[in-house]
Amino acid sequence: MDTSAVGQHAEAEPPEVSGHPDEPAAHEEGLSGRLNWLRAGVLGANDGIVSVAGVVMGVAGATTDRTAILIAGVAALVAGALSMAAGEYVSVSTQRDAEKSLLAKEREELRTMPAEEFAELQEILQHRGLSPDLAHEVAAQLTETNALRAHAVLELGLDPDELTSPWAAAIASMVAFIFGASLPALTILLPDPERFAVTVGAVIVALAITGWASARLGYAPPGRAVIRNITGGSFAMLITYLVGSVLGAQVL
Repeated sequence: MDTSAVGQHAEAEPPEVSGHPDEPAAHEEGLSGRLNWLRAGVLGANDGIVSVAGVVMGVAGATTDRTAILIAGVAALVAGALSMAAGEYVSVSTQRDAEKSLLAKEREELRTMPAEEFAELQEILQHRGLSPDLAHEVAAQLTETNALRAHAVLELGLDPDELTSPWAAAIASMVAFIFGASLPALTILLPDPERFAVTVGAVIVALAITGWASARLGYAPPGRAVIRNITGGSFAMLITYLVGSVLGAQVL
């Protein structure tokens, strides 16, 4: 048996290192991209559920005209989805511009004062627990491999290959808003008196799902997130229904 071949094969194919079973996705996708999608999707779905549920419950409290309720629900859905998408695009574009500016500044500093930047990288590594000699060796290897990426990750907390995407955030927010808003917009059109109970129940279940999903995707305990979502959404529906009932009794 050729032992040298076995040794070469062992060096060429190191054993796979599996991550913690509760966080496999954290190693498959960049954290910045993951948080960007998560934040936009969860905010979009929650806003769609709560805002449109509040609108249709308020209008339903003021009138029994299904046409008026439907128009109000559709208008709130379209306006909210476009508003969420535009807001996410502007917000994330500003963040992306800031990230690009920081990277450009770091690139220029690496070009004009490489010694100072190397010393800074070595100091960062020492602050993270490496000995001076080991920090110097690691800094040298990182600088030789990709100096900008090393400084971006360790100094700025940015991944140059995974900057935040304004279009991804805008689309995720808009689509999530539409899905979330469609639920109360449809259930409120059911016959009286079931529509109120069905709408409230459906909204509570939907908010519980989004709260649980956001907590699990963010590796946080789901209990508090679910309670926050349900409490906020229920309060919004109650207040808007009461306002609509008062205005309906006074005006109509």
